[in-house]
Amino acid sequence: MRHLYLTTEHELFRRSLRRFLEKEAVPQFDGWERNRRIPKDFWIKMGDRGYLCPMVPEEFGGAEGDFGHSVVVNEELERVGSGMVGIGLHNDIVVPYLVSYGTQEQKRRWLPGCVRGDIITAIAMTEPGAGSDLAAIRTTAIRDGDAYVLNGQKTFITNGIQSNLVVVVCKTNPQANPPHLGISLLVVEEGTPGFTRGRQLEKVGQHSQDTAELFFADCRVPIVNLLGEEGAGFRYLTEKLQQERLLVAIAAQVAMEESLRVTMDYVQQRTAFGKPISKFQNTRFKIAEMATQVAVSRVFLDQLIAQHMAGEDIVTQVSMAKWWSTDVAKQVIAECLQLHGGYGYMEEYEIARRYRDIAVMSIYAGTNEIMKTIIAKNLGL
Repeated sequence: MRHLYLTTEHELFRRSLRRFLEKEAVPQFDGWERNRRIPKDFWIKMGDRGYLCPMVPEEFGGAEGDFGHSVVVNEELERVGSGMVGIGLHNDIVVPYLVSYGTQEQKRRWLPGCVRGDIITAIAMTEPGAGSDLAAIRTTAIRDGDAYVLNGQKTFITNGIQSNLVVVVCKTNPQANPPHLGISLLVVEEGTPGFTRGRQLEKVGQHSQDTAELFFADCRVPIVNLLGEEGAGFRYLTEKLQQERLLVAIAAQVAMEESLRVTMDYVQQRTAFGKPISKFQNTRFKIAEMATQVAVSRVFLDQLIAQHMAGEDIVTQVSMAKWWSTDVAKQVIAECLQLHGGYGYMEEYEIARRYRDIAVMSIYAGTNEIMKTIIAKNLGL
């Protein structure tokens, strides 16, 4: 399906990126999954070819592209596999905080490295006792002279092992009332005393994506590493969540499109009782149902992407898309696995990986239950 919001320039960019990924990522991806890591040299290759942080202004080394370029990058990365999600997080979730709220000096320090791939970013929100309820975080950063003293623990951090620049959500005023007014964003650099990494977490899926625990013990972060204004962190997070959740919907959409594609190939080649299983009525009906679900989801998503690119406030609709796309993707991919029969349960088949990778998309970036809460609230309930 042609995306109406993309231009010829975007499509040329896509063709170039797809050729690159088919050469540099697709043949290596199974190995990355086994090793639980995407190597840093791949990040450098992405940066060398201009595929990292395309929205960064030219003065800081970027291409100053629009969100359409980001859509292309995220779609093509997801086609390789959901374990590529950390690159999308770097490009379109973390780095936009630096672009939007960083000082000129901070941008000069960090953005060129982000574009080159020398710097890998992460954002540390979730804690063992605080996930969707960000106002309940317990990590504190107390001002002491020319630094903040950061103490706390974070978990489920994407890029947690390989990142060398982490935006940490913390409380600079633990007594603030309401609590969210005490939240700030601090940028912690690799090597800062008191900043340590815990174990790389073993996940059900998305194996090539490194996910980790982070610890801060009397970690002194210079005040010049405060991102934006003190106490404005919760507002900044809220402003960026629309794009983050839209990106999850895009990933889920591509995951089900790819799953349907490989399943259609499989049912036309696999035979039973002397004929391809695509000739059985049950198979044909299942494929027809899934193709319809995938197409309807894509039309809604593309409309929202166009509205987001136009700068519209579509928080309610994006919340709908996030839960809808991820839930529908789980249903579609489960049906695709079923149509593969026993082979669908074998790791050598792509559908097995898609099946385990999709599960977390209804959880991160705000659970689908939180999405429904937002929708209901914005509907006036």
